[in-house]
Amino acid sequence: MERTRTRAGAAVFLMLILGHLGNALEVPLDLAQPPTITQQSPKDYIIDPRENIVIHCEAKGKPHPSFSWTRNGTHFDIDQDPKATMRPRSGTLVVDISGEKAETYEGVYQCTARNKHGAAVSNNIVIRQSRSPLWSKERNEPIRVQEGEALVLHCRPPAGLPPPIIFWMDINFQRLPQSSRVFQALNGDLYFSNVLKEDSRNDYICYARFPHTQTIQQKQPITLLVLNLDAVNETVAALFNETDFFSDGSVEERKPTFLIPSGSSSSKMVLRGQVLELECITEGLPTPEVSWSKLSGEFPDKRTSIVTFQKILRIVNVSDADAGEYRCTAHNRLASIHHTIRVTVKAAPYWITTPRNLVLAPREKGQLICRASGTPKPTINWAMNGIPIENSPEDSNRKVEGDTIIFEEVQTGSSAVYQCNASNEYGYLLSNAFVNVLSETPRVLTPANQVYQVIRNNHALLDCSSFGSPIPKITWFKDSQSSTLEGDPYMLHENGTLEIYVAQALNSGKYICVARNTLGIAENHVYLEVKEPTRILKQPKYKVAQRNMNVVFECKVKHDPTLIPIMIWLKDNGELPDDERFLVDSDSLTITDVTENDAGTYTCIMNTTLDHDSASAELTVVEQPDPPTDLELTDMKPRSVQLTWIPGDEHKSPIHKFVIQYTDSLHDHGHWHNLTHVPGSKTTAHLELSPYVHYSFRVLALNAVGLSDPSNPSHMYKTNPAAPDENPSGVKGFGTEHDNLMILWKPLSGLQANGPGLQYKVMWRQKDVDKNWTSVTVANVSKFMVSGTPTFTPYEVKVQAINNNGIGPDPAVVTGHSGEDFPVQAPNSVQVLVLNSTLAEVHWEPVPPKTVRGHLKGYKVFYWRERSLHKHNPHRVEQQFLSFSGNKSHGMLPGLQPYSLYLFNVRVYNGKGEGPASSNLQFETPEGVPGPPSFLRITNSNLNNLTLEWGPPNDRNGHLTGYILKYQQVNNSNELGPIEELALPANKTSVTLPNLKYSTRYKFYFNAKTGQGAGPVITEEAVTIMDEAMPSRQADIATQGWFIGLMCAIALLILVLLIICFIKRNKGGKYPVKEKEDAHTDPEFQPMKEDDCTFGEYSDTEDHKPLKGSRTPSNGTVHRDSSDESLVDYGGGDGQFNEDGSFIGQYSGKSSIRETAEAHSPVNTTTMNSFV
Repeated sequence: MERTRTRAGAAVFLMLILGHLGNALEVPLDLAQPPTITQQSPKDYIIDPRENIVIHCEAKGKPHPSFSWTRNGTHFDIDQDPKATMRPRSGTLVVDISGEKAETYEGVYQCTARNKHGAAVSNNIVIRQSRSPLWSKERNEPIRVQEGEALVLHCRPPAGLPPPIIFWMDINFQRLPQSSRVFQALNGDLYFSNVLKEDSRNDYICYARFPHTQTIQQKQPITLLVLNLDAVNETVAALFNETDFFSDGSVEERKPTFLIPSGSSSSKMVLRGQVLELECITEGLPTPEVSWSKLSGEFPDKRTSIVTFQKILRIVNVSDADAGEYRCTAHNRLASIHHTIRVTVKAAPYWITTPRNLVLAPREKGQLICRASGTPKPTINWAMNGIPIENSPEDSNRKVEGDTIIFEEVQTGSSAVYQCNASNEYGYLLSNAFVNVLSETPRVLTPANQVYQVIRNNHALLDCSSFGSPIPKITWFKDSQSSTLEGDPYMLHENGTLEIYVAQALNSGKYICVARNTLGIAENHVYLEVKEPTRILKQPKYKVAQRNMNVVFECKVKHDPTLIPIMIWLKDNGELPDDERFLVDSDSLTITDVTENDAGTYTCIMNTTLDHDSASAELTVVEQPDPPTDLELTDMKPRSVQLTWIPGDEHKSPIHKFVIQYTDSLHDHGHWHNLTHVPGSKTTAHLELSPYVHYSFRVLALNAVGLSDPSNPSHMYKTNPAAPDENPSGVKGFGTEHDNLMILWKPLSGLQANGPGLQYKVMWRQKDVDKNWTSVTVANVSKFMVSGTPTFTPYEVKVQAINNNGIGPDPAVVTGHSGEDFPVQAPNSVQVLVLNSTLAEVHWEPVPPKTVRGHLKGYKVFYWRERSLHKHNPHRVEQQFLSFSGNKSHGMLPGLQPYSLYLFNVRVYNGKGEGPASSNLQFETPEGVPGPPSFLRITNSNLNNLTLEWGPPNDRNGHLTGYILKYQQVNNSNELGPIEELALPANKTSVTLPNLKYSTRYKFYFNAKTGQGAGPVITEEAVTIMDEAMPSRQADIATQGWFIGLMCAIALLILVLLIICFIKRNKGGKYPVKEKEDAHTDPEFQPMKEDDCTFGEYSDTEDHKPLKGSRTPSNGTVHRDSSDESLVDYGGGDGQFNEDGSFIGQYSGKSSIRETAEAHSPVNTTTMNSFV
């Protein structure tokens, strides 16, 4: 990504420096002053004869000047020429040439502007008529030249003014092709270093375009006939009666020779500031190559170019340093030659110091300086009011010293215009400068209250253009400061401009410019505003996009808030395409559905009135490459071929590789298969082929985007049939029954068959028994069954491919076995070792291999739990088995049930199945820890005791020795208290825990134990209660219709209490209800606090909420605690309201709650908690 930043401040600075500081002294036009030429025609003025002649001459002065003209050094009386007029209040001369010849008015013209204070003159203006003459009549004979010779076709256009532009074209107005062999010289001639047969044609036409009149003249066509040596022999033989004049028919080679310039050295003169063109034209065979060097130094950078196929060296804006020796070298394989050109640089006069207007007060002194340089050194001549100064009236206060005129104590009335002429043989310079003697008070010419705006850290230039005579002295002040602005960071220029080198925000404000001379004083106010620079904070980034994607270039900008920004987007430094796909937002450019034409450099430019910032990023559009073209088959051999192709457009994403595919129209028509691939740098591939295939090839190109479309298929290439190169793979031999052998193989594909009539020769023999092979030939199958084989006997098998052209190579031999049968013997010496209550180890003696009658897969131990050794667990478990692969002799039986009786046997197995089982053996597992108790529930919950019931474990795993009960309290924040532990005998199934704390939650941990230890724990939770009738009442109210009404009454009561609080805070005093509340002795009810009108602490205890992961008691008991009471316990006093809205009713006494003997309602505690 590229980024450029241009600041208008710098441009303003340069403009002011060059414009304001360099301007000649300007005298206000309301003051007396000599004439000043403001516009004039160029020195060399070529006119169009079809239009009127207009020679410009404009001047200013006070009083306004009058004008006169000279032609060819004599007065041109305009009044006497009816065709000539001058424009009003102007010296511009207009000549109407209708009906006249323009050449009548050719000549040297000079304009004079005059008033009573002096006279100014223009340059000598040479008027010449443009000319575009016709080509002279000529007849061009055909040019015959021998092949290989050099040739020049001359153009020789008619002389025109200005000179014409030459070019060569054919009869169809098409430019003739040029090269290092055929090219156009500076004079317009067409040069051939050597001609070829194809140069023959009859329409070599030279054209001359005259730029001033925009006309084109055409030379007669030239016919060129190039003769080869055979044709020359025939011509010479006919002339001299010889059979062969040239013995060798080849063109003779030649060393290089210079045609322009000739010889080994030459010289050239060029004027300073003009264009130097050095030409080096050679001939030879082969065509010489040309190179340039400078013997006395290097070529100037940026001003040098070598054009026209290295034939022309061009240096623009020539300077004195370009003088020296230049060498042109021409070489071919035969020789090398050199030519040296000595360049000298002359110069027409050019200014060193131009005389400037001079305004002097009476008795002041001053000087006019006129300095010029050139080669040769120019001569300086002075004139006053158009008259040579030596012929002007004498003035004792004026002295001429070469290029300077010195004035001492000038007097009023001595104003005049002085002309300085600097000339040498190559041209002249003429400049007017007046001396104006005035007495004038100061005046400031810069507009008042002008506002200057500048970007921070740039130059600031505050103008104070003034005039006065004597010249006023300028001083500057800022705001209300009394001290002048001098020194860093300020600089005062001679013309009164105040410069601030690096403007900062603190430099903003009002500035006062004061101009004073001996006659008076004047001042002006200007203002400076220092603005923040425009900066691109987030620049657009380089993008690579696929076709049809969307691209977003971001361009986030910060600028001074007082400046109006304008965002512009460019593409390749031009306007964005007029396309709705380009969406410009305030800080972004979005291109939708990108195409290849969208690739390029995108630039965002943020412009303000003072500066701008820009940043660029490139968009590269990539896509899948175009398919390759022009597939060609070469070097065709029976089993290989060379494939070449031309790559398609890679679309700016390099091609990684080419994929070559083929289709076989003989065996698999229409299906393409990958054959090989080559790197993307290659365009050819050597392809190995198979016999008896009708190949067609295609190529796909792959780049980072993906695969191209396939190329068009190549021509079909048919290979001849041959014997098979390979045999079937995957040959196997195995039995499906105990008396057969199945031979399988993977058939060959049509590509592998190598020819028609594909068959398979299947061969087998019993290993280590048979010497000869039994064989059979089959076709169109991939298996063969051999019957009547002995059980599980090793066989050697092989399969060979055969076609009509021969047999395949010797096939590899594969060993297989005929079919398996069930094993016939059970393992012997079976034993068992019980390691612990859940693990036993079984041992056996492996069976003899011959009895396996197949591939030995391993041994299986079948076992089952016959019964538990405890009378309470008599049930039998279904049979299980474990397999032990390979020729093992023992195995482990894990996961056994403790305190149980097991039976087991062992069997060997092969691929066919299991053999006979060994005799059943038994073993017993010792005691283990018991399983968890079958249940634990709370059957009775009272004020300070609980009853727990449980069931013994389903899996006792031995003799139970007792139970362990642990329990602990759980507080409202779910924190656990100390654990109490109780050991219980094995014959008990319940226990009552006395002396528990009322309305408290307890967590219980319960497990059984045997002689081997304690089993897993089960848990349960329960809560003691305070009032046994509470669960019944909770069950009742959960199903009563009046319960909803009670809730509404509670809400209404809360609203009443809030109203009382509001009234009490506003009026104060005690109410009867407050006295009742104070006298109420129920510790469960806490009244509102009197000081802050809030309810006393009333919390819904967390005791009813079960611990995380615990269960509700199994009997569904709802445990009541003291917070379950509510206002429902208070009976219905008839509540009334005073006029002021206060409550005047009284609470009735607490009503009794009925007890019930019905079963407890299974209402979840958390449900009740949600209501109270």
